[in-house]
Amino acid sequence: MLADKRILLIIGGGIAAYKCLDLIRRLRERGASVRVVMTPAAKEFVTPLSVGALSENPVHIDLFDLTQENEIGHIRLSREADLLVVAPATADLLAKMANGLCNDLATNVLLATDKPVLAAPAMNPRMWGHPATRRNVAQLSRDGVRFVGPNSGAMAERGEIGAGRMAEPMEILAAIEAHFEAVGEGRPLAGRRIVVTAGPTHEPIDPVRYIANRSSGKQGYALARAFAEAGATVTLVSGPVGLPDPEGVKVVRVETAREMLAAVEGALPADAAVMAAAVADWRVASEAAEKIKKGAGGAPHLDFVENPDILATVGRHPTLRPRLVVGFAAETENLLTNARAKLEKKGADLIVANDVSPETGIMGGDRNTVRIVETAGVTDWPDLPKDEVAERLAALIAERLG
Repeated sequence: MLADKRILLIIGGGIAAYKCLDLIRRLRERGASVRVVMTPAAKEFVTPLSVGALSENPVHIDLFDLTQENEIGHIRLSREADLLVVAPATADLLAKMANGLCNDLATNVLLATDKPVLAAPAMNPRMWGHPATRRNVAQLSRDGVRFVGPNSGAMAERGEIGAGRMAEPMEILAAIEAHFEAVGEGRPLAGRRIVVTAGPTHEPIDPVRYIANRSSGKQGYALARAFAEAGATVTLVSGPVGLPDPEGVKVVRVETAREMLAAVEGALPADAAVMAAAVADWRVASEAAEKIKKGAGGAPHLDFVENPDILATVGRHPTLRPRLVVGFAAETENLLTNARAKLEKKGADLIVANDVSPETGIMGGDRNTVRIVETAGVTDWPDLPKDEVAERLAALIAERLG
């Protein structure tokens, strides 16, 4: 799998740098060529001598080393690899990558490269959860950087536990192999992270009754399956449906619109968000604690409040907006007018519009007729099985993500 692959490993200045020695050894065992760039801080955790001995290549550290610059040059170094791996990707290094700063050899190489980048974050849990780090990770995801980890667990600092541990060498190795496997198989969404919503939401009235709609979830599940088959890492946030989990897809099951929004935000950052769920627009203002009984006064009076708008929240998110946001417009009248209004109002990049009038049989059926609505115009697709609609949309998203 990795025979003759050229890996440029950029080691950041974190205590997890010691894991890179094992990573280098395992890459070499599998036939990969490994060149290494170390940040100045990385030398405080592992020695260039150890790294060079394992990689069997000179270790590059100093941007202004005239000998190294004459022999190879940081531009060549950044482009002669098949894949750049940043491990550990510290908070400082991620911040520099996200903002285009380049004050050492490692950041110069990262800014000059035209090759894929895989980052393995490693830092204190509070640093990982800080809004600045979340913004930087979201920006890097939009820029096409892929991530592996971080994991949760005990940290180097005594008493610190949480998300921020660098992925283990075998996990990073698996991510590297998955990248080349997807590229080799021509999967156009290799390494991309996509969030999909599907199905209805159930908004409770009392412990036994709820507000819902007729969505089966079939189109959203077909989309998740198609994205995974195209190489993407997919999180499917699903309302209550009777469908099996798509293979190779992480499924998060929810019931209400508020739960769905929380799950979607928890799945970000991502390269694309495809909001195919039919989310209930309203919920009752106050859910009854007990089953509402018939009374002499007739039908009960229910007060409604609006549910959160998940598509608009994602489409206009100040820090975690995916590079591509796709919404669905299920309409029974004025299809294009309503879809165009939704495109503008929600901050989406494109809207998949379909007529779900009862006579079409689309809602709950196995076929769909959609129109792709964008600022530039409208593209009509023929009547197709929902699986084929999903495959076409996967190809379109791969094209838009470059």
